[in-house]
Amino acid sequence: MSKELIMAINQICAEKELPRDIILGAIEEALVHAYRKNYASPAANVQVTIDQTSGDLQIFCEKQVVEEVADGAVEISLADARKIDKNVEVGGQVLDQREPNDFGRIAAQTAKQVILQRIHEAERDQLYDFYKQREGELITGQVQSIDYRSNAVTVTLSKKAEGLIAAEDQLPNDRYRVGMNVRTLLAEINKGTRGPQIRLSRTHRNMLRRLLEREIPEIYSGTVEVKKIGRAHV
Repeated sequence: MSKELIMAINQICAEKELPRDIILGAIEEALVHAYRKNYASPAANVQVTIDQTSGDLQIFCEKQVVEEVADGAVEISLADARKIDKNVEVGGQVLDQREPNDFGRIAAQTAKQVILQRIHEAERDQLYDFYKQREGELITGQVQSIDYRSNAVTVTLSKKAEGLIAAEDQLPNDRYRVGMNVRTLLAEINKGTRGPQIRLSRTHRNMLRRLLEREIPEIYSGTVEVKKIGRAHV
């Protein structure tokens, strides 16, 4: 690790509004797995700490003090253990500091991977939160593609999001073409592994209500109350 990387982490956290402590904690956790994979064993009790100012990296393996070492990944002799803690006895625990020569390169690569992953996760969460607040509202997008087998329509929305108008959410007389603008109701949004899954609808019972609220100020203000909406399909 390096001070430059810490500065880069600070800048990214500020720009993306990411919690710095959580990012550094995730990097430390990833480095524990990387150390076990490359230098120790899955059984090793590894601790990694990163100095949040200097970027200095410290690696410790917790080991049990034994008379005869059978597994160096988790055990240490009494003679070696007393170089760390002169008062330790057999059966006790010590933290054995490790400094692999080339772990700095692995640490830097691991840190960058974790940061990119966390940025993607944060961006997906921010996109989800943005549209979750608009659930139940009218929304306008542009038709991106049409699946003629299922009749589903993919719509491009703002902030590079996509919504789907399934066949059952389309009116009988709806006709779509790629590039056209379409107004729908944001009926439902769920979290997905690749980003928010947005269901758009033109048949939802609140679609006409929202249109009336937009066009008639008295309905929007509550002066006129809509008791019931019926829709006839011709």
